Amino acid sequence: MNQFPSWSGSIPRPENLSFTGRHLLDRRQFFSRAATGLGAIALTSLLRRDQLLGGKTVVMDAGRPYAPRLPHLPAKANNVLVIFCAGAVSQLETWDYKPALIRHDGQPLAGGPPVTFQGPAGELARPQYEFRPRGQCGKMISDLVPHLGQLVDEVSFIHSLTSKTNTHGPAENFLSTGFVPDGFPSIGSWVSYALGSENQDLPAFVSIPDPRGVPQASVNNWGPGFLPAEFQGTPFSAKEPVRNLAPPPGIPPASDRAARALLRRMNQHHFERHPEDGSLAARIASYELAARMQISVPEISDLSTEPAHILKSYGADDTANPTKAAFARNCILARRLVERGVRFVQLFNGAYASGGELNWDGHNKLKEQYDVHASILDQPAAALVRDLQQRGLLENTLVVWCTEFGRMPMFQKGSKGRDHNPDGFTCWLTGAGVKRGFSHGVTDELGRRAVEDVLSIHDLNATILHLLGLDHEALTFEHNGISRRLTDVHGHVIREVLA
Repeated sequence: MNQFPSWSGSIPRPENLSFTGRHLLDRRQFFSRAATGLGAIALTSLLRRDQLLGGKTVVMDAGRPYAPRLPHLPAKANNVLVIFCAGAVSQLETWDYKPALIRHDGQPLAGGPPVTFQGPAGELARPQYEFRPRGQCGKMISDLVPHLGQLVDEVSFIHSLTSKTNTHGPAENFLSTGFVPDGFPSIGSWVSYALGSENQDLPAFVSIPDPRGVPQASVNNWGPGFLPAEFQGTPFSAKEPVRNLAPPPGIPPASDRAARALLRRMNQHHFERHPEDGSLAARIASYELAARMQISVPEISDLSTEPAHILKSYGADDTANPTKAAFARNCILARRLVERGVRFVQLFNGAYASGGELNWDGHNKLKEQYDVHASILDQPAAALVRDLQQRGLLENTLVVWCTEFGRMPMFQKGSKGRDHNPDGFTCWLTGAGVKRGFSHGVTDELGRRAVEDVLSIHDLNATILHLLGLDHEALTFEHNGISRRLTDVHGHVIREVLA
């Protein structure tokens, strides 16, 4: 009679184990790791307690690039959700109330430029929407965004951001990567490179394009630049799942599994002969993640399990406005990704340059176009923040609303729209580690230029990293002999908005 209790589980086959698991089958490897492991854990704990852990190099196992890694400092946020409104939303029609602009409506701007980005400047133009006090803090917010306006008691506004460029594509680059030219890593790639992911079945960084199309700078907003390719953001939406994830038509599931098992064994045998080949280990890890995503992505993208009241609160059931409903479903997808531990989620509202028809680029008929765009953004985005709050997810999630630059206080000559303005615009933060009902920075009385606590995108990005426990000066990557970082050689944490 068998003296050992029976065990109903299956014994993993060696070829199905990770690299670390296979190495642990080697007795010498097992005892070597066991002898040093406890001491390493204790040392790491002491260094982290004294805030001495971390440095200028991210240390990771090439075979497990998505494994969670410790931050430099204690973190307030575990995840980031960025709501990126493409096309440069006018701060004067949304968040930055300027009574003087109402008083001087129709007058020329004294000493103002005769020509702006796209042509001759016209007269000063009052905000195209009424402002009214919102919440307990009484913050003046436009009637353009009444649902988002209800969140003011939870938000820190930053009114004095500036950009280096007034052109959409380069400005999107600057906002997402910290550099105006192409070829630099996006902030989501930096974050997933530094911290890995809490969910090994989903990408660490997901970018959700607008239902109307991709933004002007396209993949630059979620590209890895010179970081390892596995840290590129994965673009998909509620409408369009990850491409090329399923096996080709006509291949039976059993055959697909057998082919992947054979490929895994061949790769593992090659890696055992060449353990120094980190690029191979990274590729294997990417393939294995893709295999796991064949199950996880269809599940997370299936919104049929969402209750009717949730769909209604987001506006995902709005049959009269299909674009709004599609964006609302993207917002629900963003919440589900955060809920499952995806480290960095980038949610776009607005697409590529289109004369303002598909994004917030209001040059000629601003109010007419903003009426359309706000009806798509306002209710779903506000419901997303409320939903995160009600589920307790805002305690560990930083939400950032942003756009690439602002708008001029005057209309363009002969039009009913505003030209580009990189010298003073607004973003806001809410969630983990952020003050509530607070405003920081000031533009002049007409909203043209930041004049108090003037800030750059580098400062904003440094603050996002800080809330994740990352020192923006220590998070670096050696590229072409230069120690590169997200904030270049600039930036400081905006401590005034920190709770």
